[in-house]
Amino acid sequence: MNPPNQTPPAHVGMLQLLNGAHVSGAVSCLAQLGIPDLVEAGPKSAEDLATQTGTNPQALYRLMRATASVGVLAEGPEKTFSETPMSAVLRSNGNPSLRALAIMGGREWHGRGWAHLEYCVRTGKQALDDIYGAHVFEYLRQHPEEARVFDGAMTNLSMIDGPAVAEAYDFSGIHSIVDVAGGHGLLLATIMTRNPHLKGTLYEVPHVLEGCRTGPLTPVMDRCTLASGDMFTSVPAGADAYLMKHIIHDWPDDMCIKILKACRKGVKPAGKLLVVDCVIQPGNDFSPGKFLDLQMLIFPGGCERTDKQFRDLFAASGWRVNRIIPTAAADSIVEGVPA
Repeated sequence: MNPPNQTPPAHVGMLQLLNGAHVSGAVSCLAQLGIPDLVEAGPKSAEDLATQTGTNPQALYRLMRATASVGVLAEGPEKTFSETPMSAVLRSNGNPSLRALAIMGGREWHGRGWAHLEYCVRTGKQALDDIYGAHVFEYLRQHPEEARVFDGAMTNLSMIDGPAVAEAYDFSGIHSIVDVAGGHGLLLATIMTRNPHLKGTLYEVPHVLEGCRTGPLTPVMDRCTLASGDMFTSVPAGADAYLMKHIIHDWPDDMCIKILKACRKGVKPAGKLLVVDCVIQPGNDFSPGKFLDLQMLIFPGGCERTDKQFRDLFAASGWRVNRIIPTAAADSIVEGVPA
């Protein structure tokens, strides 16, 4: 054993990092099987759960024992497994819930994408273009079940990001807002619920809007409009503010400029642009955004940006960065005003 406060040998730290892929895969499988939902009511054995999930009891026990070793589930003396705070986050009714995000991490297309990271680094091209011959968003359009998982994962993130954005930004001076590519509308619904004066528009592609009419926006639909179109060419005009969460990071600069110019054309003279994304900080400190940036390289083809990169991007689109507002989540709100 290492003496107290002594850094472990480098090979020990590296083994821990490499084992991260195994942990992630096990957690994803646990979520896929719905085990966290099944232990909510109380401890269950692998035999009981195997019957409910149609799995092999011995294999399921090994999966649960492994996830219990990192705090996801707790194993009792009689080989029964109970809920923990981390397994509760993987329940379908968790608040917040990260079940869909965990499941997405175990999907074949997602795993194959990360396995092609070297290809992405060597070429600067996206993995799914090479694997399936289609951009990730086109792949999802062609595979509705995978799109459902992806949309659920994005909603999971909005359960965390949405309240943080609504709390960090003062919307009192804004009366109309367009959420560009806002998914099923959880972020917009969260903001509108906290700001009863606000009228909103969810702007999405038609197949995504189909899942919005009975979703998070239902309680505020008397103040909300659903609109579809191509964000690269135009957005609904005449709003006080245009909001985008985790959209700009999906695309390279030339495509982002098209989106931002469309918002600049549509915004009222004294309007605002609100881009919610990670803002990368320099230095060697750990930041989830730096690894998310790699995912952007693998899949959509965009990137996480620094303060300067945002300022340059906004300037090229007719905007000026007014301020960058941190939130309680990992994201910041980059506020733009017409230049």
